[in-house]
Amino acid sequence: MAATEHSGPDGAAHGREQRPRESPAPAGPPVRTVLAEDGVLLREGLSGLLERFGFTVAAAVGDAEELQAAVEEHEPDLVVTDIRMPPGFTDEGLRAAVALRRSRPRLAVAALSQYVEQSYAFDLLDSHGGRGVGYLLKERVADVAEFAASLRQVVAGGTVVDPEVVRQLLRRGRDPLSRLSEREREVLGHMAEGRSNGAIARSLFVSEAAVGKHISGILAKLDLPPADDDVHRRVMAVLTYLRATAER
Repeated sequence: MAATEHSGPDGAAHGREQRPRESPAPAGPPVRTVLAEDGVLLREGLSGLLERFGFTVAAAVGDAEELQAAVEEHEPDLVVTDIRMPPGFTDEGLRAAVALRRSRPRLAVAALSQYVEQSYAFDLLDSHGGRGVGYLLKERVADVAEFAASLRQVVAGGTVVDPEVVRQLLRRGRDPLSRLSEREREVLGHMAEGRSNGAIARSLFVSEAAVGKHISGILAKLDLPPADDDVHRRVMAVLTYLRATAER
């Protein structure tokens, strides 16, 4: 262990130990993970970060073909993949993620990218009811502990989508869903932008109770299945809205 010396009152040098920074304690059981990222430095950095937070990186690969092979070999709990990968650097990682979700419904997948790739984003987020899936933007990850917690939420069956991803997908179209009232469409639009009930209430100059009633109406009219997690149902309502507007 490294030590520094300093002089005490008697003039003698005394050793003072410098304790290394402790690694974060794992926030849950180990999660067997396959990581796909074409950038060597970022791939190595992400591997080390995930290991620090209790993830077991079974394989770290650089393209979509290697990703599919690694999943076949290691049968992970989680895939964390970039979107644009060799050879074309378009949407190879996203297409691979969608294919993996089709063949392995229980596989949790988190897309981690600099880009919002619209071509297959809906397919990924809508796969298997939107459970166990995430889409996060690299430049908006400001806290590594929160990032690790988000990945564990995906593994647990949750849906984690960066609000900026939602905003960019919304730009494809804002045609209303016919089953919703005008006020319900307004509320759902604010939900899609990641606003809380309180923020929605302030924006629409109504009470939070009124917003809650509108949300209940939205969930009922969209025929969403019952769930113990209200946050998950809100996310599914937003994804239903995004899918419907994109198809118009």
